[in-house]
Amino acid sequence: MFTVALAFIALPNYITDPSVSSVFSMENPLFPNMPSRQRRKEARPAELLAAALDLFVERGFSATKLDDIAARAGVSKGTLYLYFASKEGLFKAVIQQGIVPVLDQGAEMLAQHQGDAASLLRLMLLRWWELIGATPLAGVVKLMISEAGNFPDVAQYYYENVIVRGRELMRQVLQRGIAAGEFRALDIEPTIDVVFAPMLMLAIWRYSLGPCACGQQDPTLYLNTHLDLTLNGLLEKKL
Repeated sequence: MFTVALAFIALPNYITDPSVSSVFSMENPLFPNMPSRQRRKEARPAELLAAALDLFVERGFSATKLDDIAARAGVSKGTLYLYFASKEGLFKAVIQQGIVPVLDQGAEMLAQHQGDAASLLRLMLLRWWELIGATPLAGVVKLMISEAGNFPDVAQYYYENVIVRGRELMRQVLQRGIAAGEFRALDIEPTIDVVFAPMLMLAIWRYSLGPCACGQQDPTLYLNTHLDLTLNGLLEKKL
């Protein structure tokens, strides 16, 4: 099962509007103290990554050409090659700069959390939707499911850098809850899959049937329902 990274950056709201979510900022200039020409040069990698992510999600990895990415970013193909040697390199950079830093902060949050495991699990899943599920990065889930068989090297990279680390974070939350007597002693590995699966379905819906007006999901209601079912299934019953 392909699981995307859980996200944990402290933001004021749990649910964000996907229409205003931005993974790689192309609006705010980087390095504001630099001359405008130098700022433009420094911003190009982020612009290329934003264009690559948009096109990977929109067209698929196979159908996306480097020419298309360069055109979407407003640069020449030669300029693209100054920063990225291949389409695979662009995808890896999207993961490294869009998801991996979130996992790093997740590990730090896990180490610092002082509350109960149930509140930690709730926070993790809500933040996943806020920073991954409600952003263009959610499209990576559908992308990997549809393209993994054709690009095993890309799939392996995603597995090692996202899935393995995301599962380990959830594994530690569940182990903490079981050790404290807060969660029932369930088999942890399939429990990880069961906790993640509805979140992935919500992300996949956004980039499959959702745009076709085949029925709209209310993310807030969906997430609250999932958390209600999950936590009531995990919590040790008090006699």
